[in-house]
Amino acid sequence: MKIALIGATGYVGAAVLEEALARGHAVTALARTPEKLAPRPGLTVVKADVTDAAAVAAAVTGADAVISAYNPGWTDPEIHDNFLKGAKAIDAGVAASGVKRLLVVGGAGSLYVAPGVQLIDTEHFPKDYFAGADAARKLLAAYLAGEVGAGLDWTFLSPPVMFSLASPLAHAPRTGKYRVGADTPLMDGATPAGISEADLAAAIVDEIERPAHVKKRFTVASA
Repeated sequence: MKIALIGATGYVGAAVLEEALARGHAVTALARTPEKLAPRPGLTVVKADVTDAAAVAAAVTGADAVISAYNPGWTDPEIHDNFLKGAKAIDAGVAASGVKRLLVVGGAGSLYVAPGVQLIDTEHFPKDYFAGADAARKLLAAYLAGEVGAGLDWTFLSPPVMFSLASPLAHAPRTGKYRVGADTPLMDGATPAGISEADLAAAIVDEIERPAHVKKRFTVASA
């Protein structure tokens, strides 16, 4: 399969790149700075500004699917606006390219912890992550409302609540096993669950190979 990957130098994207190449897929990585990605068999790197829909369209044309792990960076003071600008440009570019399949990696903040209450709106949600998480939930709402994603077989993936680089589970060995949920956080007893970056990547590539959540959001956690 030919997969176009956005965000290949980031935390999630780097793991997805490893997983996709290990499975024998041909990966085209869109990068603002291509030199960050070393040459590897099966990998093509294309210089592209993913906030430019035309550039995205040109780069992903011919792919069977696009995976977007786009994030302008948690330290970006304009992360809210830049995330939405980039995400919507990616959506428009994929649609213009003729590629139908798009998987977007969002955040856990939009998961519902009670009827009508999203995690991001609880008192314990970290303020440092609010702007980026708010942008991601607005993007999901736009997909669900049909404001973006028209004509695309889109999927929105929310990582589990405890998924982070600082988590002890983050760099755990790949098991290829995970649990799947929908709109509420998966739990380990009374504690929100996590997942390793390798198993999250496995779940992402599994969804591309065997679509089960087209025009839906889903979440995953360690088995």
